[in-house]
Amino acid sequence: MSVDPNASDQADDFGPVPRHEGKVYLVGGGIASLAAAAFLIRDGDVRGSDITIFDEGAAVGGSLDATGFPDKGYVLRGGRMLESKYVCTFDLFASIPTLAAEKTVTQEIFDWNATIETSSKARLFADGHRQVAPEFGLAERHILTIERLAIEPEAMLGRSTIGDQFDTSFFATNFWLMWCTTFAFQPWHSAVEFKRYLVRFAHMVDGFNRLNGIMRTRYNQYDSMVRPLQKWLGDHGVRFQLTSCVTDIHLHERDGETTARSIDVKHDGAVSTVSLAEDDYVFVTLGSMTEGSDAGSMDQAPRLHDKRKGGAWMLWERIARDRPAFGRPSVFSDHVDQSKWISFTTTLHDPAFLDLVRDATGNMPGEGGLITFPKSAWLASIVIPYQPHFIGQPEDVAVFWGYGLTVDVPGDYVKKPMSACSGREIMTEILGHLGILTEADKILGSATCIPSMMPFITSQFLPRAAGDRPQVVPSGSTNLAFMGQFCELPDDVVFTVEYSIRSAQTAVYELLGLRKKAPPVYKGTFDPRILYRAFIALHDGKSAAVPAALHPA
Repeated sequence: MSVDPNASDQADDFGPVPRHEGKVYLVGGGIASLAAAAFLIRDGDVRGSDITIFDEGAAVGGSLDATGFPDKGYVLRGGRMLESKYVCTFDLFASIPTLAAEKTVTQEIFDWNATIETSSKARLFADGHRQVAPEFGLAERHILTIERLAIEPEAMLGRSTIGDQFDTSFFATNFWLMWCTTFAFQPWHSAVEFKRYLVRFAHMVDGFNRLNGIMRTRYNQYDSMVRPLQKWLGDHGVRFQLTSCVTDIHLHERDGETTARSIDVKHDGAVSTVSLAEDDYVFVTLGSMTEGSDAGSMDQAPRLHDKRKGGAWMLWERIARDRPAFGRPSVFSDHVDQSKWISFTTTLHDPAFLDLVRDATGNMPGEGGLITFPKSAWLASIVIPYQPHFIGQPEDVAVFWGYGLTVDVPGDYVKKPMSACSGREIMTEILGHLGILTEADKILGSATCIPSMMPFITSQFLPRAAGDRPQVVPSGSTNLAFMGQFCELPDDVVFTVEYSIRSAQTAVYELLGLRKKAPPVYKGTFDPRILYRAFIALHDGKSAAVPAALHPA
């Protein structure tokens, strides 16, 4: 299965839709709400002027953020990888022109990745040496466990963790090092989510050690995806009400039905109430991966906040109280030590760093993807994107991004936990793992490294069971739907742009009663050729007893 980048609508179409005459309110300004607004206009025939998006921040985009200046330093808290089977994402952006209006965003992404194709020559880097296509190093018992997880029902796995499923030797393999740093898994994360990833990305196991098949946007995802989508929505009259935090949604329950009657919005310290008419709708992005984030500086470490720093988690807790159908937010919000890590963005004013990394890794900027330092106590990784990475970035300025998964243990070159390190100290640690010593002072003297502490960045991976995440449209809900990383969608995987956009598309179609469905999740596990290639890859290409059912036709 592939996505036609020229297609404008991959969803089933059953004819024209009557125009909706009510108002629509979207809580949260991340990619889920932006996508929902676009689907409301494109497929629901809702007037853009009847749509309002509330966000507590000063800009839309949510976790797909990017900001800053060349002199003070750029900041992006992360970047989500794309791949060709993100059918909802490419369906949406096939309708959205780029900022230059030369083509659609979908077409730009496909064209760009045909030009700059990801193929890492240094997926792992240690002791000054790159490992090209590292072997997975899995024992047969590890592979059997992976195969079991791929077919085991989720209900049987329950709240078990990845660590519950594998012995400790699995977590010393190159497969785990590459898997956990590509997707940000930890041993204490959900076995169900790990299983979903195994199945969802089975078609990428062959080539995983070179990151083959990973797709990138031309610039960072805020500039390449959020800004064009925001412009399109603005051109259609959508109203963006920023620095406005929704603090409560008042619900009326009767005869098994739940109806939102009003919304409380806090802006500039004052709370106002938006009353809802009978034909109005509310779409809420539940929780937040980047709520409570804090940025440090070159000389200051970021601070660690909890769920009270912001409104997303508090709103979910308020509306879910005594309503089991609305999920259990505490499952995801009350375990910061198991969901936090630090990313950092470095702005460079000297070409020395990129030149040295190019020579050490064998990849030009934009070609290699993630570079992980397997001997790093912080389990640190960096990404060198194609330059410029920001629209308007000067030619003599470069930007790269990185993160560490283990932030509470001392570093190897800076004997402090990553969580206590300034940008200068984090850069010193990275330079040490790259073996860049003689040029270190010069690079540090012209670099600006800004670390970001994100307390909930992998909260969606925490162990969960049925009911912890609510349905997109809870049973009995008449005008309220949920979106984002913390609602339940069968088969697809969280921590992806695709999940947010799929949730938005599903919410719009279901709540408005449209005769449409989101495109189905791609399932490569039904293709014996993909299973065969994955089987061989898991065995590092060595001879193994291949089940007859997996032999390609």
